[in-house]
Amino acid sequence: MPRTLSTSDMVTPGSLGPPPTDPTDGEQIGQPLLDGAPSSASLDTLIQHLVPTTDYYPEKAYIFTFLLSSRLFIEPRELLARVCHLCIEQQQLDQPVLDKARVRKFGPKLLQLLAEWTETFPRDFQEESTIGHLKDVMGRIAPCDETYRKRMQQLLQALHQKLAAQGQGPEDLLGADKPISYRTKPPASIHRELLGVCSDPYTLAQQLTHVELERLRHIGPEEFVQAFVNKDPLASTKPCFSDKTNNLEAYVKWFNRLCYLVATEICMPAKKKQRAQVVEFFIDVARECFNIGNFNSLMAIISGMNMSPVSRLKKTWAKVKTAKFFILEHQMDPTGNFCNYRTALRGAAHRSLTAHSSREKIVIPFFSLLIKDIYFLNEGCANRLPNGHVNFEKFLELAKQVGEFITWKQVECPFEQDPSITHYLHTAPIFSEDGLYLASYESESPENQTEKERWKSLRSSILGKT
Repeated sequence: MPRTLSTSDMVTPGSLGPPPTDPTDGEQIGQPLLDGAPSSASLDTLIQHLVPTTDYYPEKAYIFTFLLSSRLFIEPRELLARVCHLCIEQQQLDQPVLDKARVRKFGPKLLQLLAEWTETFPRDFQEESTIGHLKDVMGRIAPCDETYRKRMQQLLQALHQKLAAQGQGPEDLLGADKPISYRTKPPASIHRELLGVCSDPYTLAQQLTHVELERLRHIGPEEFVQAFVNKDPLASTKPCFSDKTNNLEAYVKWFNRLCYLVATEICMPAKKKQRAQVVEFFIDVARECFNIGNFNSLMAIISGMNMSPVSRLKKTWAKVKTAKFFILEHQMDPTGNFCNYRTALRGAAHRSLTAHSSREKIVIPFFSLLIKDIYFLNEGCANRLPNGHVNFEKFLELAKQVGEFITWKQVECPFEQDPSITHYLHTAPIFSEDGLYLASYESESPENQTEKERWKSLRSSILGKT
């Protein structure tokens, strides 16, 4: 039976226990913050558990979980400032004469924490003040070992490269997402049929996987938290970071674009034989996406074919061999909270864990459902308990879900990219919903009074006809 990934699968835990702290009233004492035990703590205690000492380093699973969730309660730059302050205070780094032996035991642990933080959440360091905190604390320990300065320079260089790479996101392609109105015979320069660019369904499925992984790569784990951030009642009155979800939103727009692109390609041909050919082509593409583990493109294609302007084309569907399509629909059936899809996803995740090739590692989840799951997890459990402590148990589950996503998005695409196909996927004009209906009615005449009235209205508003 497939094994569900746990937090411990996501990262390697440390070997040392947590540092001694003085818990506040009502705080769970003596219970580990991981290992599945229900746990809660004050924000101050959780921050203390993040700070390394000469003989303690936090579990990596704890670092990821707390850094992911902490932004609900404190801004990253303020958290970094407090962590650096605690390091300076506890290790007496503000003294004129440092205990070099002690600093040499502490320094590597501090560097490791900062390396993990900047690697996983580089956007937390976009502000100059955060870099200032890094340089300040490292400047205090550098005199004890010159290698610290060199490693810090390497860390900052890697951080700069990561921020630069993430700044080259897919947002520049969003201009193509705006649907166009219907034109009876658009010039070839405006519209080219997809089958003229790529007639092999296996190749298109592979190119879709390229697009998916490229877009996924730009989504930071923190965006899943920031998408649902509400103001913390014990903190400021302003919502935090609600505008820092650009890549996540761009990915959702890509899904919508693919839906409309599929519908546009199907509705565009004038002859039903050609339309049926396009439908069967997309069925084969969707089936290959399923085999690859690209569930997001699979669902977008199915959604596009189930849009009303497409599904009403009865004469077209009569010429389609639909058995394969019904099997795919069954796999993505929303019944039972997408039970069939979740089973397939677990199978793909298990295959990825035991993969012998890059292709077997690919898992691209149905993204809207992933967002929905995280949303309901966020809404279903309080961030704080009645005593004001952080509900850390909730964030362990959140970290597990986001951690799986991080593993999946880091897979290198094994397929050779075809720029002409990916360019078409990003830039080919797509019809608006009204445009799709009009194209559909032009292809197969309205069958009832409601459709006739809508057709007349659309022709009047879009084509300027009465």
